[in-house]
Amino acid sequence: MNGDTIKGNWTQFKGKVKEQWGKLTDDDLDVINGQREQLVGRLQEREGIERDIAEQQVKDWETANKYTW
Repeated sequence: MNGDTIKGNWTQFKGKVKEQWGKLTDDDLDVINGQREQLVGRLQEREGIERDIAEQQVKDWETANKYTW
């Protein structure tokens, strides 16, 4: 599995991402499309947080959901 993209599983995880980060829109989720870096960038933008905080949030979410990119 590619380290940055997991498009095959993305459909099933989109709902969980939306639950975790409610400020992300459906359009954001379409742009992210299973790409970790896109998720981090969108979180920075929507939540108004620094990159290292967004990275940590994604890492924590990955661990909690047993999700690997």
